[in-house]
Amino acid sequence: MTTLIALLPVLVVWLSLWALNLALTGDGGWRKPWVRLAVPLIFGITILIVWQMTVRTLDVPKVILPAPTEIAAAFLGNLRMMWGDFVQTILRGAFSGLAIGTLAALAVAVLIDRYPGLGRGLMPVASFMAALPIVGTAPIFVMWYGFGWQSKAAVVVVMVFFPMLVNIVAGLQDTTAMQRDQMRTWAAGYWRTLTKLRLPAALPFIFNGLKISSTLAMIGAIVAEFFGSPTEGVGFRISASNGLLKLDMVWSAILVGALAGSVTYALISWIERRVTFWHPSQRG
Repeated sequence: MTTLIALLPVLVVWLSLWALNLALTGDGGWRKPWVRLAVPLIFGITILIVWQMTVRTLDVPKVILPAPTEIAAAFLGNLRMMWGDFVQTILRGAFSGLAIGTLAALAVAVLIDRYPGLGRGLMPVASFMAALPIVGTAPIFVMWYGFGWQSKAAVVVVMVFFPMLVNIVAGLQDTTAMQRDQMRTWAAGYWRTLTKLRLPAALPFIFNGLKISSTLAMIGAIVAEFFGSPTEGVGFRISASNGLLKLDMVWSAILVGALAGSVTYALISWIERRVTFWHPSQRG
């Protein structure tokens, strides 16, 4: 009973901020741009405040769950180290693997589209690659490519190849027979039709695959570092700090990965809106 009474302020704060979100979104408020920005911010702030108050009220040990203020202090106090981890894992491992996997999927998708018979053999292989468990493939790639970022990029390539391939193949098939016939009446060959009609039509599918694959790339690069890494990297930091019971550093490293994934997703969405403004999904 004492614990429940102590948690009453936490409940009051949560209900108050929840009511604020409901008030902002009521009566068509969700259509206002500033409301669409404010609501997720308020929701995130609500989680942080409730987390902070609960940990302090219940006196939760730091080795079990540190407070957000402790995580923020650890993050800000180790910015140089966090930046090094970001460069090693995200810029080198995740982004390079995402780029290579996307380009490889695009090349294979064009081959499948040009020679449909290849799809019967390549698609099952790609599906098999997607089903490979990362905890099994990561140690193998570390043995092949060493402890540097190259082995993490290889893991990311395997993880993102299949979702990108499926989306690009579906996008290339999205044009209608009438549109393709129109290109033929203009004496356009396969490659001209591909570049002028089919690839532009496939852009919404490609961006959809990129948004899915960007998250997979972060996860793949971080998890791969658990099986071998130099003395830096988000995955290495999580593993090493967890062994030392420095949970504030563990959460700081998690924050680096989460921020990188969120910013990457937002950037891809922003580019998608600018490039595919003509698509019905982007028109208000």
